[in-house]
Amino acid sequence: MARSAPLDVSFSRIPMTEVHNILNNNRRPSSWRVSVLNPLCDPRWGDFVERHPDAGIFHSTGWLQALHRTYGYEPQVVTTSRETEPLSNAVVFCRVRSLVTGPRLVSLPFSDHCDPLVEDTHQLEALIAFLEAEVERGLYRYLEMRPLHAMKSSMLQRMHLRKDDAHCIHYLDLNRSLDDLYKSFHKKSVQCMIRKAKRERLSYEDGCSEELLSKFYKLLLMTRRRHQLPPQSMTWFRNLAGYLGHNLKVRVVSKDGRPIAGAITTHFRDISTYKYSCSDARYHNLGGTVLILWRAIQDAKAASARWFDFGRSDEENKGLKTFKEHWGTERKPLPYYRYPSDIDAGIHHDLKLRLMRKACAYLPDSLLTTLGGVLYKHVG
Repeated sequence: MARSAPLDVSFSRIPMTEVHNILNNNRRPSSWRVSVLNPLCDPRWGDFVERHPDAGIFHSTGWLQALHRTYGYEPQVVTTSRETEPLSNAVVFCRVRSLVTGPRLVSLPFSDHCDPLVEDTHQLEALIAFLEAEVERGLYRYLEMRPLHAMKSSMLQRMHLRKDDAHCIHYLDLNRSLDDLYKSFHKKSVQCMIRKAKRERLSYEDGCSEELLSKFYKLLLMTRRRHQLPPQSMTWFRNLAGYLGHNLKVRVVSKDGRPIAGAITTHFRDISTYKYSCSDARYHNLGGTVLILWRAIQDAKAASARWFDFGRSDEENKGLKTFKEHWGTERKPLPYYRYPSDIDAGIHHDLKLRLMRKACAYLPDSLLTTLGGVLYKHVG
């Protein structure tokens, strides 16, 4: 594989004194030397992700390739490792350039979470300070980080990060037999619906074919229209399927040949993730979505996964949280962090929703899909 491609020179022009000043102002003197690499070209990135215990599907080269190919985002990695050394730490992020919502650094767009892959807080603070220096130079409005593991309040104060508690995540522990897992599910909302799906003779299929993607996407369009939001483009899902390969599955359930529920799941090492879900509301009472989840959990067990990630939920979405909790999951907060600290996450989130819902109210399906292809680039 080729060596890293030349990077935008804006990084190389950052005086290291700016990074040191941020750290010193926070009373955290540092001698770290921070460098930048292109994870799509540098062969060390893939090796590092495969061996780091905190890495997940969103760190993978395939996920970053899909982000780059679909939206033009520029994936970058900051590290204290030298160019001639194997990587020992890293923070991966994307440069999001938008005239609508402003330029920003995000780790990572359209990703539920993305942990910094570091050995200690000293490394993390040096890497965050490097990125904050970019914001201080006026090149970006803000930096956003989406770690799976919460940062300590003392570090938030030192690094002047704002915490956003708007999200949570649900995990299912798979270190039990399928029978024990089934018994842990809510009797009425899950167990009964699994049995009903069998009585209704719903058919199930999975894979990565264009035919399955097409069935999934039609259901996604129905679901997003119901929520007054445009769907992400078909190109995004094709790129995910192409770059993630066997680590992604499209799952569709049908009734008498008519698709009624769909989902996309991913798998990375010992974690399976329920990433996208959609359905035809006219058939909700048949248990199509429940059947898909049960099959996905069974597949995860067969693949020796230890955890099944039910994905991110908004704290305000009580219905979705209750649905996930009925599967015997563990819930944990999923805080996001922004710099500078005066950035109001709620304002930006509301702006994105207003922009999309206003447009969705007037467009037919054909134009709604086109809108999704254009608009999501600005809201990642």
